[in-house]
Amino acid sequence: MRALLALPLLIAAAPEPATTDMLAPDAEARWVDFELTPANQIRFSASVDGQPVSAILDTGVSTSLLSRRFVDRAKLRTRHGSTAFAIGGPVASGWVDLREIAIGALTRHRAHLATATLPDAATGGTPVDLLIGRDVTQGYALDIDYDARRFRLLSSGRLPFRGSEAPLRIAGTWPSYVTEISVGSVHISRIEIDTGDGGAVTLRRGVWNALSEAKAPTTSTIAYGIGGASVVDLAIVPALRSGTLTAHTVETRIEPDTGYTQTIGMNGRIGSGFLAGYRVLLDPAAGRMVLSPGTHADAPPLRSTSGLVLRAETDRLTVLHVMRGGPAETAGWHAGEQICRVDDAAITRDAPFRWPVDHPGRTVSLGLCDGTTRSLTLRAFY
Repeated sequence: MRALLALPLLIAAAPEPATTDMLAPDAEARWVDFELTPANQIRFSASVDGQPVSAILDTGVSTSLLSRRFVDRAKLRTRHGSTAFAIGGPVASGWVDLREIAIGALTRHRAHLATATLPDAATGGTPVDLLIGRDVTQGYALDIDYDARRFRLLSSGRLPFRGSEAPLRIAGTWPSYVTEISVGSVHISRIEIDTGDGGAVTLRRGVWNALSEAKAPTTSTIAYGIGGASVVDLAIVPALRSGTLTAHTVETRIEPDTGYTQTIGMNGRIGSGFLAGYRVLLDPAAGRMVLSPGTHADAPPLRSTSGLVLRAETDRLTVLHVMRGGPAETAGWHAGEQICRVDDAAITRDAPFRWPVDHPGRTVSLGLCDGTTRSLTLRAFY
């Protein structure tokens, strides 16, 4: 299974911005095309001071962020900033003042953005220079059509489609999009909506332990953010409710109570791994999130049967994490080992990558890059 890359979640205290927004009169027609990165992030093209940039739409970012790489290349003047919080740990940040940023129908003049290093590992291995966060989008109705791979910003109050409505507001230790869900008989408040998180659902350990679902088998996986990597537990929840909508077979990560979710004052997070099954409207000023099932709603998550979290490279697969309780752990695999052949076929960028989640009972021959060969028999383990 490929690395479960959590989107870089940056929280920073923003200065008071003297900004001006302009939403074009034809905003309804100004869709922004996007693609999903390998980490389920919404990547699109925007512009900064007239220069095109690759951007990610990340509602989990409280202050939009420009990469240090772009700042250095454009020779922009920066101001010192405080430490920000992100998945994986603290991040040193600064501030940069811009003439304007433009996303679809929206232009923000005299924009103030945070700046920090954006590691490629946190964005699915693809360089990205701009994270568009809550500070830019919160005043609008954000319409994300995952099936059509496009989004748009509309005036708050617009309702372009019908679906299940759930409460949505801006709240939290660091202001965030906040909703609520139910799992089994337990109502869970303070759930952040984070389009920058490639996972489906994340819960704090204390919240998870209060659920009857906590008796289900769990394993471990790895998540990447701006602050680096963190190990979390992983389980499958049979059903989750948002408003009148019930989602089934939801992959759920469980963070320690000392983790990122607790740091930002939340009980959990909903990311693009879940949202991508729906058409989504986020309009906190109108107090609502609307979900309408799309093509992939309730599609069962791919479950690892190998117990290996892997990073695909040009000619090899690198083991990033060995999942607890899986066949790879039983067989003695370790993080850092590299695979160059699968069933005697060389690794290439175009090679099929189904085997880590293939049917239980299959035995795979794995040729390591040191010349040794191991057999791994796949099985269900969570």
